[in-house]
Amino acid sequence: MLVVLTIVTSVAALALAAWCGFAAYRDQSTKDWHFIGMAVVTLLALVQLIVGIVQLARGEKAEQGTALFVSYLLGTFFCVPAAGYMSLMERTRWGSATAAGGGVLLAVLELRLYDIWGG
Repeated sequence: MLVVLTIVTSVAALALAAWCGFAAYRDQSTKDWHFIGMAVVTLLALVQLIVGIVQLARGEKAEQGTALFVSYLLGTFFCVPAAGYMSLMERTRWGSATAAGGGVLLAVLELRLYDIWGG
C-alpha cells in the first residue's frame, strides 16, 4: 500500500465531510460543487483500488488476508458514490449530512485498509 495515497485520500474525504457537514449545518442540500468534490474523492479511491490490485498481482500479500483486503478496497471505492446517490434522493439538509457521513466513513475505511495491509 502506498501510505501517501492513503493519507491523501483520507484527508480529502475528511475535507469533503467537513464541507458537506457545513452545508448541512447551514440547512442546505448538496450542490453541484459538492458532487465535484465527491468525484475527486472517488477518483482517489479508484487510484487506490488499482494500486492495491496491482500490488496483489505482483505477489505482495496483505497481512490479514487477501479476501478481506479486496473487500475493503471495493468498499472504499463504492462508499462515496453510494452516499452521493443517497444525497441526490434526499434534497434537504439531510442529503448533505449523508454525504458528510460518507466522507467520514471513507476516512475510517482507509485507516482500516492500512491496518489490513500490515501498516
